Amino acid sequence: MAHAPVLTPQAEDFPRWYQDLVNKAELADNGPVRGTMVVRPYGYALWERMQREMDDRIKAAGAENAYFPLFIPQSYLTREAEHVEGFAPELAVVTHGGGKELEEPVVVRPTSETIVNEYFSKWVQSYRDLPLLVNQWANVVRWEMRPRVFLRTSEFLWQEGHTAHATYEDARDYAARIHREVYADFMAGVLAVDVVLGRKTPRERFAGAVNTLTLEGMMRDGKALQLGTSHELGQNFSRAFGTDFLTREGTRELVWQTSWGTSTRMVGGLIMTHGDDRGLRVPPRLAPVQVVVLAVKGDDEVLAKVREIGDRLTAAGLRVRVDDRTDTPFGRRAVDWELKGVPLRVEVGPRDLAKGTAILARRVPGGKEPVRIEDLLVEPALLHRILDEDQAELLRQSRELRESRTEDVRTAAEAAEVATAGGWARVPWSELGTEGEARLAERSVSVRCLVAEDGSVPASDDEPGSVAVVARAY
Repeated sequence: MAHAPVLTPQAEDFPRWYQDLVNKAELADNGPVRGTMVVRPYGYALWERMQREMDDRIKAAGAENAYFPLFIPQSYLTREAEHVEGFAPELAVVTHGGGKELEEPVVVRPTSETIVNEYFSKWVQSYRDLPLLVNQWANVVRWEMRPRVFLRTSEFLWQEGHTAHATYEDARDYAARIHREVYADFMAGVLAVDVVLGRKTPRERFAGAVNTLTLEGMMRDGKALQLGTSHELGQNFSRAFGTDFLTREGTRELVWQTSWGTSTRMVGGLIMTHGDDRGLRVPPRLAPVQVVVLAVKGDDEVLAKVREIGDRLTAAGLRVRVDDRTDTPFGRRAVDWELKGVPLRVEVGPRDLAKGTAILARRVPGGKEPVRIEDLLVEPALLHRILDEDQAELLRQSRELRESRTEDVRTAAEAAEVATAGGWARVPWSELGTEGEARLAERSVSVRCLVAEDGSVPASDDEPGSVAVVARAY
């Protein structure tokens, strides 16, 4: 009698496969309040690795970490009309505290542009204070009507950067730098996701921004996932909050601003980009555990050897876990690590040890092969080389998937047909336009971004030759 699969096959029911994997890989649970989530230790370890890699890049771009309050006076949000209109349906508002009605309701942070500007207006006095570059790691609340763990939750974790500059050009260039050197570099180099970098249309841009730069990834079901955005805010918020500065010439000018963010949505993107019917496949540069060394049985010599191998590989700079829980059946433990997507498993049993070998299982390409234990102990660089190969392979597969399921078309109807069938369409923006974009929206299809003919990011909304990337989206 055939055993039932551990996960619902992707081809049978992709949303169910996703939920199965989140549960069985022990990534997260649904929280007690609809739309919230409890991130379990392994899921949080993935997020911590993302934080670390992103934080290093953010600091290399000159930003420093800070923290702003969770509660924001409701009056702050009303100062920038487009911003409050864009977020109004998602706001969580507190009207009582300490058993009494508050004099002024407070909003639970949906994003921090307003409260940041309240303090930027105090901190910025002259051109000497600019540029002011801050980032915060925090949680935000946006009331979600159709929640899905990691992808859309009422509360989620993220980083949000906020900057103030003396000139439009400096702000524009910094938003582009974050887009390219922080986000794109991380997503390709660490997440191994082949993202498309582009410019949002006016319909899709962030509320209160004059330009939004985005990174869009194709998931294994052909839908698009927005993995990060970087916004040029112009002077919209500085005008509303009076954030100005004394120039070198002695005049007062409003600052030019940016904001930018990525969130735990990237964990969902990781799952849906690389996961297969056996579970996660975690890119080695991201993996909290790159190598797990498993004892097949509780033999004293086996246990001593797996611990020795674990120590030697850890000393060689690998992130290693020794699994010597031999009171749990080996097959169950192997399946659990496969579900979690650990790139390499080194399996050692009594018969292996007698031959001086171990079994090396690779999660990304699959398959097992024997390897000499002495080679693991003396030449751990072998595993570094394998991990580099598997990192590159995941990025290659991500790129191949997107390219194979993207079609060039000429009309909105053709673009909608491609997107509805589970692919992406590229259509000239001059042929589609805002009217075509509105027709697509009626079919739950959207313009994910605009790209130039050569694949670069257009300098303006109406740059000649721009191409609209069209897809269904999460």
